Amino acid sequence: IGMPLGLLQFWLARERLGIAGATPHRNDGGAGLRGDWLKLALAVAVLSALMLALLSGALTVNPAPLAKGAAYVLVGMAAAYFLYLFTGAGLVGVERRRIVVVMVMFVACALFWSGFEQAGSSMNLFAQRHVDRLIAGLEIPAGWLQSVQPLCVILFAPAFSALWISLARRSLNPAAPLKFAFGLLLMGLGFLFMVKAAGLAAGGMKSPVYWLVLTYLVHTFGELCLSPVGLSTVTKLAPARFVGQMMGVWFLASSLGKLMAGLIAGTFDANDVAAMPGQYMNIVIYGCSVGFLLLLISRPVTRLMGGVR
Repeated sequence: IGMPLGLLQFWLARERLGIAGATPHRNDGGAGLRGDWLKLALAVAVLSALMLALLSGALTVNPAPLAKGAAYVLVGMAAAYFLYLFTGAGLVGVERRRIVVVMVMFVACALFWSGFEQAGSSMNLFAQRHVDRLIAGLEIPAGWLQSVQPLCVILFAPAFSALWISLARRSLNPAAPLKFAFGLLLMGLGFLFMVKAAGLAAGGMKSPVYWLVLTYLVHTFGELCLSPVGLSTVTKLAPARFVGQMMGVWFLASSLGKLMAGLIAGTFDANDVAAMPGQYMNIVIYGCSVGFLLLLISRPVTRLMGGVR
């Protein structure tokens, strides 16, 4: 529902955009654009062929090795692109320093999503098997709990936006690296509630649903510290000629993080409930450790931003 409404609002307000998003002037007579469309068509054809082969059974894939291989590919792509920026893109001093900040944010973003996205994997399976979902005598489906985080975003995004604006007016608005640190710390701390819930399940009890709701709530606070701030900051830090590519790099970090989330969830054994408290505690430790490290280096990283907030 939101997507068509957003597109409608965009279309109705198009006159306010000025030349933003207008057709660019090309010096190649459109040859480059035709080449881009050809590459896109080729990619769609290859992906369609692979999909048909999978659906027909002509090609079989083991998901676990595929996911691990994809993780290596994504890391390699990111490393190659950052290496290109430092060695072949002709960046000057302040641009290089800002790219270092983007690299730090890239790693932080991937690690954040690797924990946050347990909501749709290990936590969802936990909710299905080990959570008391009876409310007013009715058992709600485990999948319905996936609506808690979006609801929290809708409820609290205006408050966070107002908070940043209010702090900015007083020159107290935290720099992006500090907000990233908050996001990772909140992601890690949120899993303490899952440690409690898993401990109850390991003891043979059904966990109350509110432990999961509290996890979703704290994770949403972390998301609101990191996600919208990250995309905005990357566009400001990127050299003008690389803004589009750097936005792609930002979403590459999200993709890598969500792939890592799947790999982490794959280590959970639904039949080994006793191991779950320790597994969730591991996420607490690495989330809080990375968040604390980022907290320690936030000042020097902020200086590398060259005045960008």
